[in-house]
Amino acid sequence: MTNEIVAATGNKHKIAEIQAILAPLGLRVLSANDVGGMPDVVEDGETFRDNAVKKALAGARALGRTVLADDSGLEVVALHGAPGVYSARYAGEGGNDGRNLSKLLREMTDITDRRARFVAVIAVATPEGLVGTAEGEVRGIIATAPRGQGGFGYDPVFVPEGEVETFAELPAAVKNAMSHRGNALKAAVAAGLFR
Repeated sequence: MTNEIVAATGNKHKIAEIQAILAPLGLRVLSANDVGGMPDVVEDGETFRDNAVKKALAGARALGRTVLADDSGLEVVALHGAPGVYSARYAGEGGNDGRNLSKLLREMTDITDRRARFVAVIAVATPEGLVGTAEGEVRGIIATAPRGQGGFGYDPVFVPEGEVETFAELPAAVKNAMSHRGNALKAAVAAGLFR
């Protein structure tokens, strides 16, 4: 495999997190923007794995190079796993982080069981096909109000197990060391997906 890998995202926060974890392996991570964009893929899979594989294969075939794709989201126990694969569009198509957070907190107003987990699945593909997938998770609880300025998505309301601060309050290096995406990337490295 090459020493460059394209991450099927233009999200600068995801790129920074991926690069921080893969740089020690000598891998240079390019964003979708660096390579002129990725094909539009409808994320209609029933699982995070379905969506990650679909994005990785489409990107690798369109670009003719190795592509890493992820799909991730928040699963809240009291909401029967929601928002789940709909995390990015929980407040509707074209939703944004603020509206998604507001909807989640509204739905949890009187809920005392605030257990949740972030899940991420990494898929790596070449133009020849799927190399493999790896999953990571981090468990925690949902705070009653957003806290912190860092991170993105649901980070301002997610307090990982063993911490008192939300992902948005923790330093990026601390968050990356325990995050679902970080755990999935580490599992992908351990599984040899980047060889």
